Amino acid sequence: MIRSLYTGATGMLAQQMQIDTTSHNIANVNTIGYKKERAEFADLFYQAMEYSGTATSSTTTSPTGIEVGLGVRPTAISKQFTQGNFKETGNNLDLAITGNGFFQIQLPDGTIGYTRNGAFKLDSEGTIVNSDGYKLIPEITVPEDAIAISIGTDGTVSVKQAGAAELNQIGNIEIANFINPAGLHSVGDNNYVVTTASGDPIVGTPGLNGLGQIRQGFVEMSNVQLVEEMTDLITGQRAYEANSKVITTSDEMLQTVNGLKR
Repeated sequence: MIRSLYTGATGMLAQQMQIDTTSHNIANVNTIGYKKERAEFADLFYQAMEYSGTATSSTTTSPTGIEVGLGVRPTAISKQFTQGNFKETGNNLDLAITGNGFFQIQLPDGTIGYTRNGAFKLDSEGTIVNSDGYKLIPEITVPEDAIAISIGTDGTVSVKQAGAAELNQIGNIEIANFINPAGLHSVGDNNYVVTTASGDPIVGTPGLNGLGQIRQGFVEMSNVQLVEEMTDLITGQRAYEANSKVITTSDEMLQTVNGLKR
């Protein structure tokens, strides 16, 4: 009887994590470059009351045995790196990656962060940075007299300068990919950092060796599907209620046992 109390409690905790994950996805439905998360679970170990294959006579054995499960536990919250929808902005410094890859950003501690958020700006020195002022890697500085910026699908950055007839190439944007992007560690602000699970970054030219291409004037929106998240929210809530009913029912059964002496 006590076993079911603890089993129901594990179910409530698991569904709470499911709802927490779903609410995080819903909160970031309009976050540029956000990738949805999915909570994953596994059943806990089993208490074997009778093992399969136990002899029931001199010539027969039990075909199934008796094993009682002890609940559920969370195993992972994984990122889903599917492509999000593109939104046209018309801003020359808004960039989106079509396919695999991440922009490289220099974080304040000097390490390199990786992001799908391509909403870039210029700082006071003309360097291309993100919304937090973190520099794009490789570093690219736009001249003061530039009147137009052109960024090709292969990451080539060119500017048209006042009085010049032709475009002047000032740098190349490189992007990075990973064998296991889901293994990257999220540090917030749409940034990820390398872990042993993600593997080392594979840096290259956009459009080559399996890397995606760059599209200027677009940003990649979140890949969260609101209808799916609302469905998950409803099922998580109902599952939470069902597990609470398990605890209530177990409590009522214990109350009946305690009343037998009356």
